[in-house]
Amino acid sequence: MKQKIRMSITMMLSCIAVISVIIGMGVLAIGSDAGKAPDYSKASCWHKLPMITKDVDTFYIYSTVYVDSSFEEGSSDYAALNNIEMLLGVQGEYVTNASVFEDSTNLFMPYYRQAGMRYAGEVSNKTGGLDVALSGISYDDITAALDYYFEHCNQGRPFIIAGHSQGSAMTKHVLKNYFKDHPEYYGRMVAAYVIGYSVTKDDLASNPHLKFAAGESDTGVIISWNTEGPKNVKENARNVVVLPNAISINPLNWRLDETYAPASENLGSLMLNEKTVAYEISDIGADAKVDLSRGVIVTNAKYDQTAAADFFGPQSFHEDDYTFYYNNLKDNVAKRIAAYKSIR
Repeated sequence: MKQKIRMSITMMLSCIAVISVIIGMGVLAIGSDAGKAPDYSKASCWHKLPMITKDVDTFYIYSTVYVDSSFEEGSSDYAALNNIEMLLGVQGEYVTNASVFEDSTNLFMPYYRQAGMRYAGEVSNKTGGLDVALSGISYDDITAALDYYFEHCNQGRPFIIAGHSQGSAMTKHVLKNYFKDHPEYYGRMVAAYVIGYSVTKDDLASNPHLKFAAGESDTGVIISWNTEGPKNVKENARNVVVLPNAISINPLNWRLDETYAPASENLGSLMLNEKTVAYEISDIGADAKVDLSRGVIVTNAKYDQTAAADFFGPQSFHEDDYTFYYNNLKDNVAKRIAAYKSIR
């Protein structure tokens, strides 16, 4: 119930903005799984296409927001770019997740034809896993957006690439494939925030050009974690975003071992005040400890689960991977950028 309340309020807040987008987005009124990638030279193909005011960029890939309508009879495996549920979800995710990068970077967020929750759930249990859903239409769109971004927008600036959930699975797919083919771009990457989807020891072993973070300020590295409560760990619950041999870094002390970080080290969580219908920095007791056996972050945050138990287990905080540690993440982005500049 808490999840539905939070989602409905976020959608309410963003309706006016999304309707404004739809009015001018005739270019986006295309089929969900037909036709070539969007023309990213058109501003309507981007949720965020910023004025350049910083000397570092972020390219952010949003999570699965094509959810309820993907379960309707006859629904497409992939969202059309004018799917209202997706557009509303993207606006909400900008507020809770992608905004963390705006203090330090120019934020780019393309629209893309993402896999729906139904289809993503189906393929996650099959050979090839989520990569089956990512490697077709969605990857075509994201690589087209990356090509346009690097050729026309980036102008040689260092950059961060980031995402959440399906967006992080896509970010990992891009790191493995697109950047392997484009080392000239990859060399300018400050960091990759692959949050809410597992990066595994096997990923690193089979892709030697990838490095996982070892602390709070190393650069050219991957930062990743999945957030769960003790019940998920105790029951070894199925969580579709937690893979075997997963690695998580602690977002409070930036360690890879099981050193506990108390909530006193949390600089502030970004949570919805349901009375004022606004997001605000709060203290919800979001501590953090790496569980090495499961490869996740375990927290005792005083907050109800907000992720669907059927997909993420009985005590997952999947939707709050960013919000629980919002100010620490914002601080970390600034530190990694400063480290990158000092080296180069």
